[in-house]
Amino acid sequence: MSTTRSAEMSGRPRGRRFAMALMAATLAVTVTSGCSDAAHEEDLPAPADQAEAAAIEWGACPAAASPVTRDPRLTCATVEVPLDYDEADGTSIEVAISRLAAADPEKRHGVLLLNPGGPALSGLDMPGTMAPTLPQSVLDGYDLIGFDPRGVGHSTPQSCGLEVAGVPGHFPYPAADGSIDANVELARTEAQRCAATAGGDLRYFTTANTARDLDRVREALGEQKISYWGQSYGTYLGAVYSSLYPERTDRMVLEGNIDPTEVWSGVVAGWGKGMAERFPDAAAVAAGQDDTLGLGGTVDEVTRTYLALADRLDREPAPVPGTQQSMDGAMLRTITYALLLDDETLPILAQVWKAVANLADGRLTAADGEVLQQVFAEAPSTPGVPADNQATMFLALTCGDAEWSHDVADYAADSAAHREAWPLTAGMPANIWPCAFWEAPIEEPVTVTDEGPGDILILQNRRDHATSWDAGQGLREVLGDRAALVGVDNGGHSVYDAGSPAPTGRPSTS
Repeated sequence: MSTTRSAEMSGRPRGRRFAMALMAATLAVTVTSGCSDAAHEEDLPAPADQAEAAAIEWGACPAAASPVTRDPRLTCATVEVPLDYDEADGTSIEVAISRLAAADPEKRHGVLLLNPGGPALSGLDMPGTMAPTLPQSVLDGYDLIGFDPRGVGHSTPQSCGLEVAGVPGHFPYPAADGSIDANVELARTEAQRCAATAGGDLRYFTTANTARDLDRVREALGEQKISYWGQSYGTYLGAVYSSLYPERTDRMVLEGNIDPTEVWSGVVAGWGKGMAERFPDAAAVAAGQDDTLGLGGTVDEVTRTYLALADRLDREPAPVPGTQQSMDGAMLRTITYALLLDDETLPILAQVWKAVANLADGRLTAADGEVLQQVFAEAPSTPGVPADNQATMFLALTCGDAEWSHDVADYAADSAAHREAWPLTAGMPANIWPCAFWEAPIEEPVTVTDEGPGDILILQNRRDHATSWDAGQGLREVLGDRAALVGVDNGGHSVYDAGSPAPTGRPSTS
C-alpha cells in the first residue's frame, strides 16, 4: 500500500487473491483486543432494546423469479419507513429485507448489508448468492442482510407502465445518421408516462431516501452500526449512507464504483471512454479465433469489423428468425455492453458477433441460431413485481437524484461530438434521456466527504466500462483517508471472486 493508500495489482490471479485478503481484513473482527470500535461508539446512544429488535418478524421470503434457487436458510421481513422523510408521520412504505444469520453466535460482530447495484436491482437473494464466496470468518461474524431498495422488487414496487421492460432497451442510441429527434420524442413520452402513471410520489424514491431507509433498517435490527458491501450503483448508496451517518458506519466494501461528484449525467457520459478501454479485451478473444470466426486477426481488425457491422445494422436491421424482433445496431451494442461485464462471457460475445454477422449476410447457421436464442431468452418475471419495475426505478433514481440539462440542442451537439470521439458507443452516452423532461429533484445530491471514520475498502478494475477506473479514483478522492483503493489490472465489472483470468497476449494491432 502506497502513501496515497492505493494499490494496483497486475493480473487477475494475484489481484483477486489480494482483493479477497483485504476484504476479509476489512471485515475482520479483532476479538482479542475488544476495543476496535470504542473510539467511535462511546458517544453513541444505546442500540435499540430487545423488544424493538424483536419487532421484526422473520418468516418466509416472497416468491422468487423462476427458476431462481433460493438459499433455504434465508428468512425475510419488512420494515416500515416514511415515503417522505420531511413528513415522517405521513405516508409510509415497506422495505423488504432478508437475513442469513451468523454461523457462530459467539463470534458475531454485527450485520453486513449487501446491495448488488443496478441501479434498482433486487437484493433479497444476495446473502444466499454471496455466502459461498465469503471467508468463514465473515460468515461466522455477520448476519448477512439483503434488501430490495425502496420502490424495487418487493419494497413497494413502482411502475411507469413502460412498454420496454428492460433497462438496456432505454439506452438512447441515435439514428443511423446521428439524428436524436426520435430520442427526444421518446424521452419526453417516457417522462410524461412516469408522471402520469407513477405520479408525484416517484420523486421520493431517491438514493438519499434509500440511505435513510437503511438507517431505519439498522434501528429495526437493534444495531448501533452497520457494515455494508455495495457493488456498482450500490457503491454510491454506500457512500451516501456513510456521509449521512458516519457514526453509524462500521466496515464498508465498495466494488465497481460510482464517482459521487458525477451523478448521473456525468456517470453515463463516461461510458464512451470506458467502452474504448474495455472493448479490446473482447476483440482480443475474437482475434484469437480468427480461423473459425473470420472477424479479424488483430484487435484493430476486429474493432473495424464490429463498427462496420453495427453501422450496417443501423441502416438495415436484420429480422431474427423465430422472434418478432430485428437485430439493429442499438441491440448489437446493448448485447455487447452486457457481455463485456464479465470476462467469462467474452468467448460467448465473440460467438454472438459471428452469429450476428452471418444473420446480416443472410446465412445464419443452426449453431448461430442457438447462440441468438440465448441472447433473446426472456428474463424470468418475479411474482408480484411489475415487468418494468427495474426500468422505472432506474429512471426514478438517475433522474431524481440530480437534475439534468433541459437543453435539447446541447444534447444534439454533445451526442455528435461523442459519436466522433467514441465510435463504439455511437453517441449514446451523451444523448438525451427522460431526465431532461423530469420534474426537479426534491433535494440536492448528498455531498460525499472525507469526514468520518475509515474502514472503507474500494475495489476497482482498470477496464470496467460500466463504472470506470476514473470513477473509482474519483470516489477515492472524495473519501480521502477514510478509504483505501485496490485497483486490479483487469477488465469487467466485478473484482471480488470474479472468475477466470483476463485474456493475455493480445495479438498486435494494425
